[in-house]
Amino acid sequence: MTTLEHLISEALIEDIGDGDHSALSCIPKEKIGRALLKIKQEGILAGVEVAEEIFHFVEKDAKFISIKKDGDAMKMGEVAFEVEATMRTILSCERLVLNCMQRMSGIATLTHQYVEILKGFHTKILDTRKTTPNFRLLEKEAVRIGGGINHRFALYDMIMLKDNHIDFCGGIEKAIDKAFNYTKEKNLSLKIEVETRNLEDVKKVCSSGKGKVSRIMLDNFSPAEIREALVVINHEFETEASGGINLETVESYAATGVDYVSIGGLIHQAKSLDLSLKAEINE
Repeated sequence: MTTLEHLISEALIEDIGDGDHSALSCIPKEKIGRALLKIKQEGILAGVEVAEEIFHFVEKDAKFISIKKDGDAMKMGEVAFEVEATMRTILSCERLVLNCMQRMSGIATLTHQYVEILKGFHTKILDTRKTTPNFRLLEKEAVRIGGGINHRFALYDMIMLKDNHIDFCGGIEKAIDKAFNYTKEKNLSLKIEVETRNLEDVKKVCSSGKGKVSRIMLDNFSPAEIREALVVINHEFETEASGGINLETVESYAATGVDYVSIGGLIHQAKSLDLSLKAEINE
């Protein structure tokens, strides 16, 4: 079972339990129906492929016709897809499909707004691990659909030495050495990123992290402070600005020339968009 299939399975168990009694009580088992995903709000569409996976997970012979695709701009009144399956399947999948697509479309739309602001700049948009537990797969996919770049997916695919790691370890230099030696001992090809809190921290990483550290995070630096830090770093490490960056301030950070800006708000501040799945009744 793939990660997405596992997510779908667990979500359906959560929602259906011992049965969708609303559908079971009044809809014949073999009765076929047709429904349309109707768009009720402008934005960037995301989750069409996920919706298809959900319907096919429940009913492998369901007919799914995509009219729009993930990443398309959408307008009120448009139809994203058609699905034909047993009516019970459509009704039982409806809420999961809408929950996924509404949430994903909101994230993709907000991400797209950031990406549009940074057109023409060198700086790229990154997401973070500030995600909904057990829904990270789809939230990060929505960021990608919106034009952003996925940062590390989880704790296992990159080493990020943040303030608490550094303080618990006894300093930046010790943390870098221990992390680098760990990757060698375990034969792990993991990149190492180090969070810095001031220019002095940046200087420490630059002097002790060459050949060990891939990226320096400039956390809660102002644009002016980032410009100073970039002079010290001198293109020897990738750079990432982080901390409270929003739609109003992101351009000023990009103007510094920093490689990346990471924005937790891409996910945790996104608002779900309005979509509906409606039965198509032929009179």
